Amino acid sequence: MIDFHRIRRLGEVLAGLASCVAAFVIAAPAAFAKLLPPDPAGDAPAPPPVLVHVAAGGMPGWQITLIAIGAALVSAAAAVLLDRARRARRVAPVTSS
Repeated sequence: MIDFHRIRRLGEVLAGLASCVAAFVIAAPAAFAKLLPPDPAGDAPAPPPVLVHVAAGGMPGWQITLIAIGAALVSAAAAVLLDRARRARRVAPVTSS
C-alpha cells in the first residue's frame, strides 16, 4: 500500500529546499557585489562604459509552448491520480437492509 503521508512529507521537504535555493540565487548577485576603489590619479574623468548589445540567444516560442503544454499534461495527470487515490482510501458508508 502506498504511504501518502510520507510522499506528502517528502514533497514538503523538497518544496522547502527549492525555496531556499531560489532565495540564495536571487540574493547572490547582491551579496557578491563589490565597490571599486577610487581612481588614484585624483580628478581624472572616468572613461565612458563600453556597452555591448547581444541580440542572439533565447528560446523560440514553439519550445516555450511545448514546455507549457507538457507541464499542463503532467499536472492534470497528477491531479487525476491523486483524486483516484483519495477516493480509493475513502470508506464507503454501510447501508442496512
